[in-house]
Amino acid sequence: MRTSAAGNKRHIAQASGFTLLELLVVLALIAVATAGVSMALRDSADSALERDAQRLAALLETGRAQARASGLPVVWRTQSLEGAQGFVFEGLPPPGLPRNWLDKTTRATAGTAIVLGPEPLIEPQALALSSSTRSARQLWVVTDGLRPFKVQTKLEATGGN
Repeated sequence: MRTSAAGNKRHIAQASGFTLLELLVVLALIAVATAGVSMALRDSADSALERDAQRLAALLETGRAQARASGLPVVWRTQSLEGAQGFVFEGLPPPGLPRNWLDKTTRATAGTAIVLGPEPLIEPQALALSSSTRSARQLWVVTDGLRPFKVQTKLEATGGN
């Protein structure tokens, strides 16, 4: 039994639910959010190659510093490790530096050797890195012999400014 009180309005039967336009807006927002998340989570070969190039530049600088500190020559070389390509720092005491790429598809020019010291000035060096999945992209890890190793997208003159 209904009671009537001051201020109460009569209940009018209203349709409940969502309109088609509201549902389409929600679906569009979900689609945009899903696309954004999938693009953010994608780890392409380009970003893996960039990470390996930056890491190698840091490792080469570390090897160069250790060669100067110990007074012994250190040589970086490419090396095959169990069917995959890796690298080795010859002349460092154990445990040495890492010997593998972060991404298994990263490749350096085979037979490349870089002398890292013990002299403070080394010859200008350039090393090409590429991915075995995408042959079009190539990064260069370079130094002019005085400055630290850096990553470039193309091989440029490494002379001083």
